[in-house]
Amino acid sequence: MVRRHGGPDPKEAALAEARCLNPHPEQVTDAEFLAGDFFDARDAVQVKYEMVRKVKAAGAPVTEAAAAFGYSRPAYYAAAAALEASGLEGLVPARPGPRGAHKAQLAGPIEQAFGVRAHPRSIERALARHRERHSKSR
Repeated sequence: MVRRHGGPDPKEAALAEARCLNPHPEQVTDAEFLAGDFFDARDAVQVKYEMVRKVKAAGAPVTEAAAAFGYSRPAYYAAAAALEASGLEGLVPARPGPRGAHKAQLAGPIEQAFGVRAHPRSIERALARHRERHSKSR
């Protein structure tokens, strides 16, 4: 994230904060994409959009378009489906990590029912052991 002038690049920092920074901009080799100053290979959303557009509008083969934009065929199909379902917002990578504290929700009912406090991690381990035992018996 360092510019040639010595300071951090504000666009790169903004893309990283928005989870839109392409981790491998050097893999983008599409000549039309790289020809002008408008397109930025560091912008993953823009790269994915142009990859899908190249196939849909220009009729390019999926394999060639995916390779030219630094992605695989499955990544192309995932991007095309996300774009179709949610528009440009669908091309922004989802936040990493769990979607909620679902196991922590069990701690309260366990304390109310049995009068003992259980740490959420203890609940996770107990559930994992339970699943492991029962998956082997089938």
